[in-house]
Amino acid sequence: MINQKAILIKELKNEKEWKEAYPVMKQLRTHLDEDQFLQLIQEAAQKEDYKMAALYENEKMVAVTGFMPMITLYNGRFIWVCDLVTDSNNRSKGYGEALLNYVHNWSKENGYDIVSLSSGLQRIDAHRFYENKMEYDKVSYVFLKRL
Repeated sequence: MINQKAILIKELKNEKEWKEAYPVMKQLRTHLDEDQFLQLIQEAAQKEDYKMAALYENEKMVAVTGFMPMITLYNGRFIWVCDLVTDSNNRSKGYGEALLNYVHNWSKENGYDIVSLSSGLQRIDAHRFYENKMEYDKVSYVFLKRL
């Protein structure tokens, strides 16, 4: 499926790299313009230790994930996957799986044994992917109230 020699996953650590990720992330976070996107990443990276990583195939960015360490009474110390998106022209090639495995490995290497995420109710294909392919358990609903 994936030509391992042509694949590179790396953490994106600065505004130039984050800006490069915007066209891919925009496919998931359609409500954000580039300035909002960059401002939120900067703040999340500084205040919440948010990390962003990208998967490149033949030096072209084709998938992006954002994640961060969290602590709650429910999960204890864990990693929250905030964002996971593959460019619409490159889906079903194993890139999402590779990026989630990157997050899993990062988590283990940094002392976290739980990875959690939420997924919109309408994203049925994503739910199948998380449950069947990645072996995530559906354990709750996420509720939101806009104030």
